[in-house]
Order: sequence, then structure tokens, then C-alpha cells
Amino acid sequence: MFNNFNKKENSRVPNLYQALQESINLPFVRLMQDIVSYSSSYNSEGSVSQLLRNDKDPRREEYLKAFAKREGSSFVKRFYRKYRQLAPEQRLDVLFDGIAQQEQKLAAVYRYVKPYDGARDLKAFLNARLPSKHFSDKEINALYNKYGEDKFNLADQGYIARVHPLELWVLRYLNDYPETGLTQVLDDAQPQLQAVYRWLFRTRYQNARDVRIQVMLEVEAFLSIHQRWVRMGYPFEYMVPSLGSALGSSGDRPAALAELMGIIQNDGYRFPTVRIDELQFAKDTPYEVTLANNKQMVTRVMHQEVARALKRALANVVQNGTARRLNGSLTDNQGQAIVMGGKTGTGDNRIATEIRDGRKVASTAINRTATFVFYLGDSHFGTLTAFVPGEKADDFSFTSALPLQVLKGMMPILSPMINQTEQCQAGL
Repeated sequence: MFNNFNKKENSRVPNLYQALQESINLPFVRLMQDIVSYSSSYNSEGSVSQLLRNDKDPRREEYLKAFAKREGSSFVKRFYRKYRQLAPEQRLDVLFDGIAQQEQKLAAVYRYVKPYDGARDLKAFLNARLPSKHFSDKEINALYNKYGEDKFNLADQGYIARVHPLELWVLRYLNDYPETGLTQVLDDAQPQLQAVYRWLFRTRYQNARDVRIQVMLEVEAFLSIHQRWVRMGYPFEYMVPSLGSALGSSGDRPAALAELMGIIQNDGYRFPTVRIDELQFAKDTPYEVTLANNKQMVTRVMHQEVARALKRALANVVQNGTARRLNGSLTDNQGQAIVMGGKTGTGDNRIATEIRDGRKVASTAINRTATFVFYLGDSHFGTLTAFVPGEKADDFSFTSALPLQVLKGMMPILSPMINQTEQCQAGL
């Protein structure tokens, strides 16, 4: 379930420009839903959903085999590259960090990737992953037996955990045979490819089949979306397949937010981050040495028209939206306002600890964040974040107004530097 930060806005139907201006959540969730639906329905060269419309299509069997080989091999390659450079324990951390932190899902995956571990190992693992819960030996034994290696096939394991089954298989394979090259992994994966995809279409229960197909298509859609997000600075190796990603539930880093703002500032070009341009030693002596930074390739990751539309929309957030307390706070030497833009964000991140009748009645705070990512004029951009980790976050109620006020207080310090840069670019 998704709601707006202000529940009074739940009945509104704003466009995206207005939603960005006023930080209204639901339009972005709906947009994310459309993107996921499009990606899952029209992936690769054909649409799986179209194939399902006619179960009697004589090409079905051959198509499924070709689909399984083509798409499955693509995912095996992707997961192999994702995990091959990591140590075994790092691989597990990356996998489990991308799974919903629920004992059923965690136990199912753990039993598959660590088949030789006993019930005590499973208990230690769940206690470390879910410190707020207490598991009795009876509960652990029930989970251990329920998700035993012989209880579910690979496709079922992926469905239970909402993880692509081939990711589980590749991870387990690499843990068993860490020195194996990609060619051998692909050869050994072929039976798994056919088994995973064949099961999805051969279950005798129509509804169960459709549900599982939709889950798999959605997981694949998020993998594709993640690849595109990485091009624009998304800093993580995985992405939780959730519509909440549109609201930041997949997490982000301040530096990555600033990099995205830099892409918008630079008309859609992604420039490398450079901390030092040049070092000069012994100037005007026979021993003078200058060390210059190597020029790296600049890449376009966003259409110019998109970047400029975003920049105008971000300026509107400062002029008329949630960041309007900054409006007019930055001026040039003639007293004229310098255009600035940005996006506010407040996160009160919690885990529901008690639910009654579908309603959350008790929860535990994970952290509280408030962020403003911004550009100032034509040359400067950055991000400000207030962050309180852990249960102490319950003692705080700040919103994105906090970083806005901090930035406003910094304007007398930033203004001379920004004005100097603007004048240099104007040739004054």
C-alpha cells in the first residue's frame, strides 16, 4: 500500500510537474507501475504475455526452448559478472540484502544456497538478519524442514523469495566451483534454463501459472530497469523489485544524488568526478613538474530535452513548491536572483512489528532522513542530508525543511564563490 506524505492529497490527480513541485508520492508510484508493466510485457524481441494468449499455439514448445536459452543465458551471464569478483560471504550478503527481510524468504534462499548447513546455522543466520525477532528451536526446525533441498524445485525457490531462480543457481554454483569460467557455467546451466522456464508454463493450475509468470516478468523488468538506472548514477549492485523504488525505498547515496543533479545540470552528460585537477611542484625552477588529471570520456546518459525539462521542473520546486523558502535567497552582484532548483525528500523508515486487520498498529524505526538535492546557478550542484540511524530516530520529527534551512544559512558563504564562477563564465 502506498500513500502520500500528506493523506489529504490522496484524492488529488496531479500531473508529474505538480507532483514534483509538491512532493506528492502516488503519481510516481503509478508511473513506476507503468514502466514495470511495459518492461515486463515487451521485453526482448517478443512479448511473453502475447504467447500466453493462445495455449494451443503449435510454436509454443520451440518458442519456450528458444526463449529459455536466450533469456536464461543472458541472466546467467549477468549474475556471473555480478558475483564472480566477490568472496563467498560477500556474495551472500549482496544476495540477502536484495531480498525482503522476512523469515520465510530468507530461510528458503538460505537452505538452497547453503544446503549443507544445519538448523543451528539457519538459526544464527536468521538471528543476525532479524535481530528484533526471537526464534524458538521449534520454529527454526519447522523452517529448516519446510524449505529443505528436496521440497521445492529451483523455480519454486525463486518464486518464494521473489528472486530470479537463475541468480540462486549461479550463486550456489560459484560457491561450489569458484574457479569455473563463464563458458563452462553457461554449458552447465542449460538444463536449469529449460527446467526454470518450462515449469512456469506447464503447471496445470491456470491462475497459479499466471501469478508466477507475472512475478518472474516483474523481477526481470526490475533487473532491466536497474541497468538503465546505473547509467545515471544509481550506486548499488542490486535493486529491490518494489514500486517503492520510485520513492527511494531502494536507497541511495548522497554522492549519487549529487551526480544525478550534475547530469541534469550538464544537459544530460555524465562527467567523471574529479577531486584534483592539477598538482604543480617547484614552479619557475629547473625542477618544475606539473601533474595533470587524465581526461576521461564524457558520456551522454540523458537526452538534452529531458535534462532541460527536469531542470525547469526543479526550479519550479524552489519557486513555488516544497523548497520555496530558498526562493530569492541567492542573488548576483546586481541583486538579481540566481536561478536555483532542487528536490526535497523526507524518509521515516520503519518495519511494521504488529499488524491488525491489515492495519499497522506498531512499528520499529530504522532511520530518519531528510534530503535536499539541488543546483545553484549554472555551475554548482550538490546535496544536503540529515540522518539519524536506528531506533533513536523515533526521538526526531524533522522534515526536509531542515536541510533547506541549513542551505539558506550557508548562502552568505556560498554566494561570493557562485558569483565569481558565474562572472567568469560570462566573460566579465
